[in-house]
Amino acid sequence: MLSDEEICHAIHVMRQTFPNANTTLEADTTYHFLLATILSAQSTDKSVNAITPTLFQRFPQPADLAAVEPADVEPYIKRLGLYHNKAKFLVNCSRDIVKNFNGQVPATRKELMTLSGVGRKVADVVLAECFHVPAFAVDTHVSRVARRLGMVPPKASLLQIEKRLMAAVPKEKWLDGHHSMIFWGRYQCTSRNPKCATCPLQKMCTFYHQNQK
Repeated sequence: MLSDEEICHAIHVMRQTFPNANTTLEADTTYHFLLATILSAQSTDKSVNAITPTLFQRFPQPADLAAVEPADVEPYIKRLGLYHNKAKFLVNCSRDIVKNFNGQVPATRKELMTLSGVGRKVADVVLAECFHVPAFAVDTHVSRVARRLGMVPPKASLLQIEKRLMAAVPKEKWLDGHHSMIFWGRYQCTSRNPKCATCPLQKMCTFYHQNQK
């Protein structure tokens, strides 16, 4: 298992490799960013960005989405996977915002997680990106990289990964760390055919050493 110092060093290397790592979801308001984050589950940010301009133009405010049915939303997002369920999430989330939060996206994790379609990861992303509340969101890329490098045990849960990274990394670097690990997972430590041969973190990587045996 990597120490706190080793975890910070690994993330520093990732940041040096991808100095411009940042969110790639595009949205004009906090509300639309929330919708885009919900839509990004099991979809690439690129595919989400391709469909959201028309969606956002048609539904600029929570009240607009709250007033329709999921079937009315599906044509706007049908190019994404799981679009039936996602349409329900968008409509019900908007209704929750209108009914319980006076049409404003709430700014705490507890409140965000009461919204339809919003789990801890989505809440953490919105908190960090939109409200500048320190959070270390764990998606599939972050969890894969953390497990492979040995930052956490192989069977660590998403919450365990989040807590370990938050304990090791200074709070002011959580968001940068999150983005750096996402880019590392997208372009270096990919799900299939990771670029182990050219990885600068070979020496500390559990996955690399296991596959050299």
